[in-house]
Amino acid sequence: MSISDRILMPFTLPNGVELKNRLLMAPMTTCTGINNGMVSAELVEYYRVRAGSIGTVIVECCFIDNKGLAFPGAIGIDDDDKIAGLAQIARAIKSQGSKAILQIYHGGRMVEPELIGGRSPVAPSAIAAPREGAAKPLALTAEQVEYTISQFGDGVRRAIAAGFDGVEIHGANTYLIQQFYSPHSNQRSDRWGGSRDKRTRFPLAVLDITHRMAREYADDAFIIGYRFSPEELEEPGIRFDDTMYLLEKLADRGLHYLHFSMGYFLRPSIVDTGDSRPLIEKYIAMRSVKLAQVPVMGVGGVVNKSDTDLALEHGYDLVAVGKACIAYPDWTDRIASQQILELFIDSTQREALTIPEPLWRFSLVDAMIRDMSLSAKKFKPGVFRQKVQDADTQLMINVSLETDRITDITLEPDASADVAFVTSFDTIRSRILDANSPHVDAVSGATTQSEAVKKAVAKALAISCKAQIVAEGGNPTEAQRYDVVVIGSGGAGLAAAIQASDDGASVLIIEKMPTIGGNTIKASVGMNAAETRFQKLKGIVDSKAQFYQETLKGGNFKNNTQLLNRFVQQAPQAVEWLAERGIELNDITITGGMSIDRTHRPADGSAVGGFLISGLVKNINKRSIDLMLDTSVSEILYTDGAVSGVRVINDDQEQQTIISKSVIVASGGFSANSAMVVKYRPELAGFVTTNHQGATGGGIALLEAIGAATVDMGEIQIHPTVEQQTSYLISESIRGGGAILVNQQGERFFNEMETRDKVSAAIIGLAEKYAYIVFDEQVRLKNKAADEYLARGFVVSADSAAGLAGELNIDAATLQQTLARYNGFVADQCDTDFGRKTALRQPISQGPFYAIRIAPGVHHTMGGVVTNEDSAVLDAQNQLIPGAFAAGEVVGGLHGSNRIGGNAVADIIIFGIQAGSHAAKYARR
Repeated sequence: MSISDRILMPFTLPNGVELKNRLLMAPMTTCTGINNGMVSAELVEYYRVRAGSIGTVIVECCFIDNKGLAFPGAIGIDDDDKIAGLAQIARAIKSQGSKAILQIYHGGRMVEPELIGGRSPVAPSAIAAPREGAAKPLALTAEQVEYTISQFGDGVRRAIAAGFDGVEIHGANTYLIQQFYSPHSNQRSDRWGGSRDKRTRFPLAVLDITHRMAREYADDAFIIGYRFSPEELEEPGIRFDDTMYLLEKLADRGLHYLHFSMGYFLRPSIVDTGDSRPLIEKYIAMRSVKLAQVPVMGVGGVVNKSDTDLALEHGYDLVAVGKACIAYPDWTDRIASQQILELFIDSTQREALTIPEPLWRFSLVDAMIRDMSLSAKKFKPGVFRQKVQDADTQLMINVSLETDRITDITLEPDASADVAFVTSFDTIRSRILDANSPHVDAVSGATTQSEAVKKAVAKALAISCKAQIVAEGGNPTEAQRYDVVVIGSGGAGLAAAIQASDDGASVLIIEKMPTIGGNTIKASVGMNAAETRFQKLKGIVDSKAQFYQETLKGGNFKNNTQLLNRFVQQAPQAVEWLAERGIELNDITITGGMSIDRTHRPADGSAVGGFLISGLVKNINKRSIDLMLDTSVSEILYTDGAVSGVRVINDDQEQQTIISKSVIVASGGFSANSAMVVKYRPELAGFVTTNHQGATGGGIALLEAIGAATVDMGEIQIHPTVEQQTSYLISESIRGGGAILVNQQGERFFNEMETRDKVSAAIIGLAEKYAYIVFDEQVRLKNKAADEYLARGFVVSADSAAGLAGELNIDAATLQQTLARYNGFVADQCDTDFGRKTALRQPISQGPFYAIRIAPGVHHTMGGVVTNEDSAVLDAQNQLIPGAFAAGEVVGGLHGSNRIGGNAVADIIIFGIQAGSHAAKYARR
């Protein structure tokens, strides 16, 4: 029998269980868990359609403790109430004829505090993971170690009860089991740490209790696998001989397979970089006769049948398939018929491929939705060396290019490179290579390193493009030509660019900052719209007329009514426009000044800004849209009575002229320009701002220089709830979720759900000039932003209201009386003290209790250039400036003298779409 035949033939495990073939679907995070780790119907269907021709499906890792989830949307096996949902997955897989194995784990110190309610993660020792911003964990006590082992046992029992054919113990990816074996993360001196032999005790104890549960609740056919990472970069860290020592001990206790966890199945050592042999070859050479009886599984980089054949040739017994199973649910059938596959996903095929929406947004899938924006570019093939620099690191990378693709990115060896940078580099490298673009999401917890790498790659691409132009006899300094130039990469700019591209225009985005997102990325609450599909699904009865009136009232009747009417009428279509592009805002809350729940946000209740920008950038990457970062527009060119292009300068002080038929200015407001703020509102001197540092009003000046009129420049909004030490905005969704405001005496002093200007004025009117947002566990659980505030250290907490009062130096009796009175208003749905009529959701009564100290900060500039309802810029005579369009906070008039929370996101999307459409139409005349 040839190697090629073997992969599709049955395989028998050491316990006598026959797998229909040697192929397994690898356990991959889907981020689809709901309600603290429960299984959703779409997750069941995701596994059902991928089962059948593949021999075995290993279901994604389940946390065995609610403090152990290492990523958002994880599914759990920490409680018996999870059994029913997991049983649906097991039945779905087995009904198609595949074996179903469930992976179980605990994240340990790799858990982010915001995922577990701001609590500290746990680990063998109180040593933080070597990555930017990692929280210092709490060291487990000896009793807690024993309890954690029992939790693994309970997880196995539940997996058996759910009908799984086996479990895979997750001892890899630097999670808790690996942490106990690592000399870096385990520096205990008790029986669970110290020598290498003692460090094996925890993984061996987990294996022992797994066997015990299998003997008690299952039969001999129950499969037990173990996943391991062969090496660590940490110093001290796990080395390959350490891994072999542990694996021999595991084999002595009895295993049915071992799962090599690497990004590529033929990867060599990441520690001994001078040895190019694949680690699987070293493993086979070093293993004992006993260990050789345990089948070994490879994973990583398997796309075609030739990859599986290569894996078997190098000694793997089984092959796990990851991304290819997402892209091709019928992958096994395809390779059996000798199809040659390319690893990418058609952006229109999410539903057809039965990919859950959270997984679609996850970087694992996002990287496969290939960026075609480079397809029109020509690179000079070769290797381009660039410097990667952030505040702490300066390293060199080599970017390898072919004529139309990035083929590799390598980090030059440097003894000064820390483990965290090297680890994050591997991740951002993979994202860039998979997307064929530097415009990808940063690595969580390593944002500055990610942005530095992305910037270096972008520079390499620019240098290569220029070199190719020269090689073809062209002039790289010659003016480039586009139909539409968009200035600014916030939500308005990205929406405008996408729509203009969809309408057939060639588009360039210019951003003066080094990163994409503008002020939008800081948006927290959501997007207002009335009469939407999502409201109707939730039984919310709303009207555009009411939305119009409440926005007009909120703006103190100073709003431009033509803009406001277009805004209200187009809002539902804008929500659908986002949904059609994979950006679904289907959860709904409320903000101050609104009477009905109409603020649309992500399903998990998270902040809208990052979610929105990530989704829009994915859409940019699917279109032929060019992007310049670190590039400022010095002038909008105006020739023969019309816009004719822009003049720009980049961070290398290189100047360039770009010819364009139309320009969309979407560069935001001027809240971060304190001199400009004080020019119009002297009383705001000294106020902090919630805005990013690029919000300086440059776009207004550019348009004024070609004759644009401005309006409402003195209408500057201060947001009432800003953490003053960091200028971090505390989302209105917290108050919309049921929180209250109290003064230093512990008393409510105003209607928390009034408009921002009035709430701000009330806080400024207090003797202390600050207040506290007070909420409880019920509010926290429904607002992911609260977990972020906990993780950032903004929140004071206590188990009781009296305890919270003590922490805030407030009289306990007064605060308790305030809460009791407010809770009575909730029960009656009537606030007789301050007339609050909305967001009386539930009593503030369930501990822990939380508080954040806040005061107002400059948040939004309602003034800006004048446009008509089609987003065309007008001059002082109310005449069109041909070719000039604007959208977002750079435009004045829509919001009057006060902006309603949730209206800014609606503004940037609605008028961004319009600006893009009309600019494209103008350019194609």
